[in-house]
Amino acid sequence: MADIDWDRLREAAVAALSHSYSPYSNYPVGVAGYADDGRLVWGANIENASYGITLCAECSMVSMLFATGGGTLTAAYCVDGRGEPLMPCGRCRQLLYEHGGPHMRMMTPQGIQTMDEILPQAFGPHDLEIAAAIETQ
Repeated sequence: MADIDWDRLREAAVAALSHSYSPYSNYPVGVAGYADDGRLVWGANIENASYGITLCAECSMVSMLFATGGGTLTAAYCVDGRGEPLMPCGRCRQLLYEHGGPHMRMMTPQGIQTMDEILPQAFGPHDLEIAAAIETQ
């Protein structure tokens, strides 16, 4: 998927805002992404009175990715309640790296960046593979 339709992703992320459940922060977040097979997946933040178990929009998007067939994310666009590009929190950056890899592209407030640029020297599945290989030696 060399050409990303960023306008379509933004529209889907803005549409996802209507599914946000954010009565505590009043800060709705929507996100949309493409899977490696071209599927469009999206998510919205789902808050909880016990703040620690709130789900970020990216979490619900990754859940949709797996609920609809799995795969890898190739691009994502996260928006705030005004529809403006929003940088994911640190937890979600790690989640996106895990399910998109270092070359997944993300629209950010500073433009399109890869996950490698957003989260340099990220910890990922490859680190666990290296540890497992060392353990078996």
